[in-house]
Amino acid sequence: MTGSVPIPSAAKEALADFTTITSLPLQWGDMDAFGHVNNVVYIRWYESSRIDLLNSFDTEASMAPGGLGPILASITCDYKRQLHYPDTVHIGGRVGRTGRTSFDLEHAVYSEQLDAIAATGKSVVVLFNYDTNRPVRIPPKLLAQFQA
Repeated sequence: MTGSVPIPSAAKEALADFTTITSLPLQWGDMDAFGHVNNVVYIRWYESSRIDLLNSFDTEASMAPGGLGPILASITCDYKRQLHYPDTVHIGGRVGRTGRTSFDLEHAVYSEQLDAIAATGKSVVVLFNYDTNRPVRIPPKLLAQFQA
């Protein structure tokens, strides 16, 4: 998603510690009755960031139905500033803590209009075998990529 929207140098600087940057324009429909971006939209942005980040790894786990893939266990969002249309956001994604079967993905939302981080969040993801309906150990090859 980063190829279609240019990333300003200030956003690159603010998100320099992140592995991927997903860029998205705000939509008029993203706002709620209070005139700012609705809280649910941030969760969708984290989802887009999560998919871009996971697709950046060379792994047998995939987003295809069945087999090994990610399953979201938990998600949090800390709202720092209100966002308003029009704007473009750049969402940084990186792997944080890694466990035996789960890992944390950290997110930060940078607003072009505010020239600042507007929100931060964390997704806890479990590596899941959709055929057996059970969590599985993170393969060493993928774990090495997470820790690189």
